[in-house]
Amino acid sequence: MSSTAAQKVLCVLYDDPVRGFPPAYARNGIPTLARYPDGQTLPTPAAIDFTPGHLLGSVSGELGLGPFLAERGHRFVVTSDKDGPDSVFEKELTDADVVISQPFWPGYLTAERIAKAPNLRLAITAGIGSDHVDLQSAIDRNVTVCEVTWCNSISVAEHAVMQMLALVRDYIPQHGWVVRGGWNIADAVSRSYDIEGMDVGVVAAGRIGLAVLRRMKPFDVNLHYTDRHRLPDGVEQELGLTFHDSVESLVAACDVVSIHCPLHPETEHLFDDELIGRMRRGSYLVNTARGKICDRDAIVRALESGQLAGYAGDVWFPQPAPNDHPWRTMPNQALTPHTSGTSLSAQARYAAGVREILECWFDGKPIRDEYLIVQGGALAGAGAHSYSEGDATGGSEEAAKFKAG
Repeated sequence: MSSTAAQKVLCVLYDDPVRGFPPAYARNGIPTLARYPDGQTLPTPAAIDFTPGHLLGSVSGELGLGPFLAERGHRFVVTSDKDGPDSVFEKELTDADVVISQPFWPGYLTAERIAKAPNLRLAITAGIGSDHVDLQSAIDRNVTVCEVTWCNSISVAEHAVMQMLALVRDYIPQHGWVVRGGWNIADAVSRSYDIEGMDVGVVAAGRIGLAVLRRMKPFDVNLHYTDRHRLPDGVEQELGLTFHDSVESLVAACDVVSIHCPLHPETEHLFDDELIGRMRRGSYLVNTARGKICDRDAIVRALESGQLAGYAGDVWFPQPAPNDHPWRTMPNQALTPHTSGTSLSAQARYAAGVREILECWFDGKPIRDEYLIVQGGALAGAGAHSYSEGDATGGSEEAAKFKAG
């Protein structure tokens, strides 16, 4: 791709803070990291036009891309209006060359939308997880799909560990008593346990899942995992891991299960009534991967029956979740909006990664292999390792119901 031709870059970001942009920042900056845990370097764009630690993922933040794209002569459209046929995203997509979207507020690139965008050649996920793109259509229409691998993996791992502990210790109801002016200790601890000695397992032990296992080891729990790519013997021995060759075996052996696999046709609705029924009664389930990996109504039923003692995570389907989504009101949940991977620290990394990808794209240079999901009409790079062909997208029409009520 040459830098000589002006291109239209369409970017979907979440809304600005209700109290205005920019917010009052709690800290003056973020730590400087040199490398990721496996040695991969952080994004290396030629320059950045933002302050690390500032809010970049909302509309006014623009991922820090505005000056760069203006200097290059490209047209830059940023919107949060992404769902439904009359949305800004759908209208602007028809002549867009590049689309940028975050998993937290995804611009769903369905087969129908890709068909309406004949100029589209590049879809960038500002973060990790490109399931909001119909990968099969991207393959068929030779659209390159990229994501910023590693940028927020540790962010998500930290969130998952936090939610495991919040569920087992039943933290949120206890905090609620304080807010309401109570001191109801018996009520507050009636569902609170120690995680020490429990069996804790992860579904998929890639970057995030392995980071969760490493962070849980000091809690003196028994660690389990399942993955289609088994970890090296040295890692299993170091962490005292028990490997399971199926998710069915894993869930039957664990008290706490954390999901970290990507969403694709093989994992869609993986946690249904049958699989949840194989779990120990009173288990806890944490899902910071993708909402559609869990059957929505099966989760509700399991919490109501007591098969699950708690459910947490920050991923929903669709996103944003409609106001009447049953997960909002089901019992014993500790859900958040999709925030695990968009901390201010993570935003600095994925904004820089998007800038690096765009620099390569415009200048005709190779994009890092680890950033690639689809290229040249096939799964590529990280995509060939983590995804399968097919489609598990959709959801724009349901997401349009957000705020409708």
